Amino acid sequence: MVLIKLLVEGGKMSPGPAVAQQLGPMGINMGQVISDVNTATSEFKGVTVPVHLTVDPKTKEFSIKVLSPPTSELIKKELKIEKASGARMKQKVGNFAIEQVISIAKSKHNTMLSNDFPATLRSIIGTCQALGVLIESKEPKEVLEEISEGKYKEEIGAQKTDIDPEKKEELDTFFAKITEEQEAVKAAAEEAEKVKEASEEPKEEGKTEEKKE
Repeated sequence: MVLIKLLVEGGKMSPGPAVAQQLGPMGINMGQVISDVNTATSEFKGVTVPVHLTVDPKTKEFSIKVLSPPTSELIKKELKIEKASGARMKQKVGNFAIEQVISIAKSKHNTMLSNDFPATLRSIIGTCQALGVLIESKEPKEVLEEISEGKYKEEIGAQKTDIDPEKKEELDTFFAKITEEQEAVKAAAEEAEKVKEASEEPKEEGKTEEKKE
């Protein structure tokens, strides 16, 4: 049996030289593999997921195992964004309700090393911190402290994932203000950079003609 590890965008696997080089010599139907992998990963559209392809070179049979997507991919999917923040301390990319964090933790719990759900939840919150995601309009570090103090105990205990519409609207409104402030800071920085570049441009010196005697 041969194990081939792939990283595939859900439902969008396409022919590639790396996979063809491994499957070609074994006589495996590449088109069938792609079709089956896309079917197996269709629920993860827009998300990159690990896929283990186990192949029997003798019988030409194969099996597909879809692993849980990386936490960062699940967070980006929940936020409906393609990229996270490259400067998390300066730029925020989203504002989660604790229920959204719980939802991601539930989908990852069985594949993580943590034995209890709260530990998985704390791991997800740590990833939110790294990606520039606020939780309950606060820094994730602050939310971790609140959890240690017993806040959100009811939600975590019940593994609640449904968000009250009014609460969601408040979180969205808060983040809209954050986004507006970030855009203003970005625009000001770009304008300052333009001014700096303009001031550093070399000035043409007046030309003087030498007098011939």
